[in-house]
Amino acid sequence: MTTLRPATVADARAIAEVHVDGWRWGYRGLLPDEVIDGLDVDAREAQWVSGFTDRWQAGDACFLAEDDAGRIVGFVACGPAADEFAPPPAGAGEIYAIYVREDVRGTGVGRDLLGAAHRALAANGFTHAVLWVFEANGGARRFYETAGWRADGVVGVHRFEGGERPVLRYVREG
Repeated sequence: MTTLRPATVADARAIAEVHVDGWRWGYRGLLPDEVIDGLDVDAREAQWVSGFTDRWQAGDACFLAEDDAGRIVGFVACGPAADEFAPPPAGAGEIYAIYVREDVRGTGVGRDLLGAAHRALAANGFTHAVLWVFEANGGARRFYETAGWRADGVVGVHRFEGGERPVLRYVREG
């Protein structure tokens, strides 16, 4: 059984650990091994601290999933949509990130986190939501499609040191 709760800056380390773990199991084979192996929890923690303290804006929300032992097993972050590739639908919020630990994959934690983000976006007046997913990430795409999301034809590029990969924009109403 997991419990969802709002995240705070004090959770930055736990979020960073889940974030790095999610990249390692979720993107292995989609991104170069050097990128995956070079992920650093300390650097990711600093990014999350900065996100909470310097860049947090009205409408942003981050939720954590905790297991019965109090271990953070997943998170989702969302807020106002900002799209460098194409204007988002009017009234759109965005799922910025959603990751779970590999050992809870397929248990419903991701679905619960996605639901928390949908509710937070709706509570902040967003009538649509967007998110980005690697084009080659079939598992994530099926997850979103099962939850009512659809690719809208907008393609972007995720750049990283030494390369780039195409990403697809998914949209959902309500």
